[in-house]
Amino acid sequence: MKSAEALRFLAELTASQWGMVTSAQAKVHGITRLDLSRLAEAGHLKRLAHGIYKVAGAPDDEFDDLRAAWLSTDPKTMGEARIKDRTQGVVIAGASAARLHDIGDLWADRNDFVTPTRRQSQRPEIRYRQRILDTRDITLVHGLPVMTVERTIADLIETVGDLSLVADALRDASRKSNLDTGRLHELLAPLAERNGFLKSEGTALLDRLREIAGIDTESIARRVAADTTLGSRVAADYFAGLSEVDLDRLIMTPAVQETIRSVQESIATMLQNAVSAQLTELNATTETVHASLINSTGIDNLVRQISSQFINRATMKELGRAWGKSLNDSIALRPETLPRGASGR
Repeated sequence: MKSAEALRFLAELTASQWGMVTSAQAKVHGITRLDLSRLAEAGHLKRLAHGIYKVAGAPDDEFDDLRAAWLSTDPKTMGEARIKDRTQGVVIAGASAARLHDIGDLWADRNDFVTPTRRQSQRPEIRYRQRILDTRDITLVHGLPVMTVERTIADLIETVGDLSLVADALRDASRKSNLDTGRLHELLAPLAERNGFLKSEGTALLDRLREIAGIDTESIARRVAADTTLGSRVAADYFAGLSEVDLDRLIMTPAVQETIRSVQESIATMLQNAVSAQLTELNATTETVHASLINSTGIDNLVRQISSQFINRATMKELGRAWGKSLNDSIALRPETLPRGASGR
């Protein structure tokens, strides 16, 4: 076939396949392997892999190798037709799926695919596994059929095994989108027992992954508390938003009662020192009277009564409101102010 005619056919074939074509697809339209080789030698095509070509000038992509490998798994069928019937075809899985979703730091040394029927490949860069996937667990990313993020995380536990690596992927996925935790619980349930949890305890396995990733509630709370600026802003905002009833209930808790006592003690000491200094100045000529006043329990009782009146519900309420407004007006609270974990990216 003449080059001009071959290029015209190839333009139509590659339009819906990222500028790519397989030699089997080209053959259907009368374009031989020899024609493809000549076009490649002339610079019109680029050979990506065995039997896979790309039109010169088509934009390159970081996933070209994965796309070429996927096309080669069913070289005669056009990619558009395969995507429409994705549940019966080849779906990207494992580390390859994580790469496509851009989660985790996994190194994919080969292209990982799953199919509903058993398949084998002589090519070392391709691995097939037999899996029957629910339609809920297949999506399109960059035009390729791939396991959903939730199914990918479960698949990584099966294929990688290292929970710390899977936790990294979970952390990245949590930052990128809202995970379907209900579906994730279901997918992790069959994997719980082999990972040291009770049978079907998918929730426990997910909690462990979150803990390793540093995105569980306790880890986040510790990170917030460790940042004195952020912790005080959160506390101020919390106090400012309390109703009088809620504040009354809060004040009655043992922890807050202990805090109030501690504050009262500090203010009592401060007031006592201040009063003592004044008394020293006013009664410098009467050491006996001065010593009597300083050592008497009357002053101690007096300053404690003053401090207890100073630290009460009303003052705490107003203090919380003023504190929260001042901090919130000066610094906008953003998610990125959270300290990143040591293992974060």
